[in-house]
Amino acid sequence: MDEKDEKIDRFQRIAYKRKDDILEKLRIFGNCANKSSYEYSDVEIEKIFSEILEQFYKIKLKFKTEKTEI
Repeated sequence: MDEKDEKIDRFQRIAYKRKDDILEKLRIFGNCANKSSYEYSDVEIEKIFSEILEQFYKIKLKFKTEKTEI
């Protein structure tokens, strides 16, 4: 296996595991929407989702701008 194949393999192992972890955390975070257990304001929710989306777009941009030739 050459270096390029190793990098591809490493990305697939790590990135997909981390993606699954993030999706699980988001699913769990969704439990906080239960109004019978939690109380929150629309302002709080907007702030939280604004922060999540800001980080999402920063990371997405990194994948588009940090491409390197092998």
